[in-house]
Amino acid sequence: MAVPFLSARDVDAAVPPERAYEAVHAGFVAHARGEWTMQPKLYVTNYPAGDFRAMPALGGGHALLKWVTSFPGNPARGLPTVSGLVVLSDAETGLVEAVLDAGAVTALRTGAAAALAAETLGLAGAAAVVGAGVNGRAAARSLKACGRDVALWDVDDERRRAVAAELGVEVAPSEVEALAAQVVVTVTPGREVLLSEGSLHAGQHVSLMGADGPGKAEIAVAEIARVHVFCDEWEQASHGGELAAAVDAGAITRADVTELGAVLTGDAEGRRSDEEITIFDSTGLAIQDLAIAIAAYERADELDLTQIEL
Repeated sequence: MAVPFLSARDVDAAVPPERAYEAVHAGFVAHARGEWTMQPKLYVTNYPAGDFRAMPALGGGHALLKWVTSFPGNPARGLPTVSGLVVLSDAETGLVEAVLDAGAVTALRTGAAAALAAETLGLAGAAAVVGAGVNGRAAARSLKACGRDVALWDVDDERRRAVAAELGVEVAPSEVEALAAQVVVTVTPGREVLLSEGSLHAGQHVSLMGADGPGKAEIAVAEIARVHVFCDEWEQASHGGELAAAVDAGAITRADVTELGAVLTGDAEGRRSDEEITIFDSTGLAIQDLAIAIAAYERADELDLTQIEL
């Protein structure tokens, strides 16, 4: 049996930022309504080098398994931080339908989720993205596709200028100014806290996309405790995301956190005032990957794809 393989270039060609946003929005809603299901992300760790993650999901007539890595030291070796494969199967027959590049799927859903949270919870105004790696680039593209003016910051001057020029966005004058934007997306390795206690201002929204595993953090626990907190999925975020340290410290409980999907379905309240500070903790859900994989697979016949014999 031959199945199509969608490379990173194929995935990007099949799913532009606008379609990714739409697909991830639909995936959040389907999951919140119980129509799409997933199991918690499974980590196979080899720290300090990195980790492997197995992520299954079921919905929309398909099943998915993503086997993906996060090895932060890889760029110094000329290798990608994130790599792996996504296997999409027919939910009725169990047969494999397609194999996709996991890095591209991850970047698209990360960018779309960052923008979705910003559009749902943030006020109008300019946006800044801190971190110009693969996922930061995707976040900037998604925010721009939503019609926001975007400024980009990265510790690597050459990279931030090159990526900004590639995407047609501005370069932020400094990290401090980027973090003061009305809407902020942080997409860093999560090795250091960017947002200390008291750093966020009234009306600001931050989509925290970088700290997606144990020991990572982009925001101080004390700052989490004083703002309106949202996440992609409580069980995953409270054990392996940005919120884990705050939960362990007793700074927040389940009652203090709202899942984004519940806001999108109208079952929970989002932003309550123009002065409120909101944050969104993203740990990356398999249902988001499923949404992107389905969107890409729907256009498989339009692309000249490599076929894999199984």
